[in-house]
Amino acid sequence: MKISAIITLKKDVLDPQGKVIHQTLDGMGFKDVSEVRQGKYFEIDVKENDPNKAKGMVEDMCKKLLANLVIENYKIIETQ
Repeated sequence: MKISAIITLKKDVLDPQGKVIHQTLDGMGFKDVSEVRQGKYFEIDVKENDPNKAKGMVEDMCKKLLANLVIENYKIIETQ
């Protein structure tokens, strides 16, 4: 079963990479963008057929390795 995890910086954490992307988009003529926040996307294929157990496994991965819980949030999405 494929499960996706989206890791993003918490709102109060500065995002210098997002700021650079925003400035670059502005320079390319995309003037209607008010803010860009960047993050990480993981698609994980686990050997588990129960959706709740699969999501629980990926949540455990986020807590232990994929996300820095001090500065990042994560969201888990079942993709298949």
